[in-house]
Amino acid sequence: MVILTNVSIGAAAQLSYPTTRKVETVDNYHGTQVADPYRWLEDDNSVETKAWVEAQNKVSFGYLEQIPFREQWKDRMLEVSNYAKYSAPGKKGEYYYYYKNDGLQNQSALYRTKGLKGKEEKVLDPNRFSTDGTTRMANFSLSNDGKYAVVALSLGGSDWQTYLVRDMQTNQFLQDTISWVKVSGIAWQGDGFYYSRYPAPEKGKELSTKNENHQVFYHRIGTPQSSDELIYEDPANPQRFHTLQTSKDERFSILTISDRGKGFLGNALWIRDTKSGSKNWIPLVKEVSNTNYDFIDNVGERILVSTDDGAPNYRIIEMDLKNGSVSSTRTLIPEAKFPIRSASTAGGSIFINYLENVSSHVYQYDLNGKRIREIKLPGIGNASGFSTEKKSDEIFYTFSSYTYPPTIFQLDPVLGKSTVFRAPVIPGYQADLFETKQVFYTSKDGTQVPMFITHKKGLALNGNNPTILYGYGGFNISLTPSFSAVNLTWLEQGGIYVVANLRGGSEFGETWHKDGMLDKKQHVFDDFIAAAEHLIKNKYTSPSYLAIQGGSNGGLLVGAVINQRPELFKVAIPQVGVMDMLRYQKFTIGWNWIAEYGSSEKPDQFGFLYKYSPLHNISSDLKYPSTLITTADHDDRVVPAHSFKYAAALQSAYKGKNPVIIRIDTKSGHGASNLTKSIELSADIFSFIYHEMGIRPKQISK
Repeated sequence: MVILTNVSIGAAAQLSYPTTRKVETVDNYHGTQVADPYRWLEDDNSVETKAWVEAQNKVSFGYLEQIPFREQWKDRMLEVSNYAKYSAPGKKGEYYYYYKNDGLQNQSALYRTKGLKGKEEKVLDPNRFSTDGTTRMANFSLSNDGKYAVVALSLGGSDWQTYLVRDMQTNQFLQDTISWVKVSGIAWQGDGFYYSRYPAPEKGKELSTKNENHQVFYHRIGTPQSSDELIYEDPANPQRFHTLQTSKDERFSILTISDRGKGFLGNALWIRDTKSGSKNWIPLVKEVSNTNYDFIDNVGERILVSTDDGAPNYRIIEMDLKNGSVSSTRTLIPEAKFPIRSASTAGGSIFINYLENVSSHVYQYDLNGKRIREIKLPGIGNASGFSTEKKSDEIFYTFSSYTYPPTIFQLDPVLGKSTVFRAPVIPGYQADLFETKQVFYTSKDGTQVPMFITHKKGLALNGNNPTILYGYGGFNISLTPSFSAVNLTWLEQGGIYVVANLRGGSEFGETWHKDGMLDKKQHVFDDFIAAAEHLIKNKYTSPSYLAIQGGSNGGLLVGAVINQRPELFKVAIPQVGVMDMLRYQKFTIGWNWIAEYGSSEKPDQFGFLYKYSPLHNISSDLKYPSTLITTADHDDRVVPAHSFKYAAALQSAYKGKNPVIIRIDTKSGHGASNLTKSIELSADIFSFIYHEMGIRPKQISK
């Protein structure tokens, strides 16, 4: 058993932070004057901003480097991460394709075999794309006959992608190169594919310019991008997303149109039938609204769609096409008590993944909507997969949980029986040493909110356990149970890892989501605060040993909560957070979040945004927890200016001794661009938390 020993690290004297210049910039929001003294930090390419970044990193890494156990913790993370990791196989033509990481490769490589037990052949190794392993293969999509593949590359963590085409018979790249792709699928049809892109941004502003005029093109294999056919655009609505997919049999092209910049949560759905020879679009759902429609598959002219129309937990409907229009619509699988997380077809069946109390429960239906059976899963956790080509009956899925490593199962669709196809082997890992329990706690308004608590078995509830409380709470995203080898190093030290399923997510359907967005966003913060209070009240931990962590919308969560209840927390880790709620919509695709947050440009929404915006509610009267802000230079989703301005403001206002430092990674984006950077970041976070709590792990190795 690893023993934690209290040591007298103590609070460091207040750090000497770089001086951040203030400017006299004031905006008038509907009669309210709001100062923005660090506006200049929004220009990430200026000489002054780059010098500021360098100076901040010098302070931050200087502080982190003096933590005596930082390197040992990183080494332990490398040890537990050094095991073979596989994805579920997918069949195209005569080959089965899958990803594999031998252990500590920065990127997983793509392999294939002829038959499930055939000789393994390496198809693509992204680790060879760049010397530092920061070029990522963001997508790999095979044509239906398996002859060609589109390889999507992301450089340095950016959301921008470049598409290359590979001949899978010679296993060589062709000359085809597609640039400036973002928010796109790869939809094969005939001898080419559809994709979505933006016009090329201004040189030097690729990572910050607002992205507008999303276009759909068709690319024919062997031709230059300049000759691609424009399929759809809507210049009159420049902030709409237009994405196209094709049915598994390539008969139908399905166009999804959303307009979140105008506050709409849902989408329109248009379809085109290649069998008819017409290029006209048939409106399955003509106008964008607050209702969602997701294409699943077609059974001949029967179009299967998942929707929350009149069903906050979603239902499956069937639309019949006759003579170029929708002749009838009916409910195939009605709404249930728990929300549908995903729906897919495989082996001549429909598989519905329901989220029952934040855990996957998968049911098999026939193509007429009759339930056949529930697929038995290993326990509480998350299942994904259950999708095949039209003519395939080989079904694979992956199951994982907080203490259950991702395991691939093969399902017999006739018998409904699952067998382990491939299970990971983690040296020295003993799952029975740990436990996860789900508890429900009461939020401020009486709402019952669930959270998962994972720790060593037999843990003493004495209030002295170092604890990480993680949250997100937004964008209809669920935090379902998932495995992390890196988190094992926290658990084996005796730490507690907690995930709170806050409102704003999709854990309990669209009602749960809407109860944590726009003017109800405060519910999310209340839920997170109540989670902390529950952990403290029940002596899992105490304010001296409680850290909170969240990324992106979760970074916003952490920033807002430490403004409201800083005394509850010893450490705060806001990562790539949306910190300036008044200007977020002005960068890259930030306007896409207006449907979730609202906009400061609207008089009726400015007030609630200004009230909780992390940047605008920092106070010199508050005693902030030790704070490690993280961001990266290639984050073109939540631009680093959010974290830059937030760090400058917090460093200026806070007068206590707790450190407020910002760690700015290079050649990384909204997430770490490779395994090495991911582990380095995690090691810094865990080490920082322990250091600030005044404890030292006695042992960080086998």
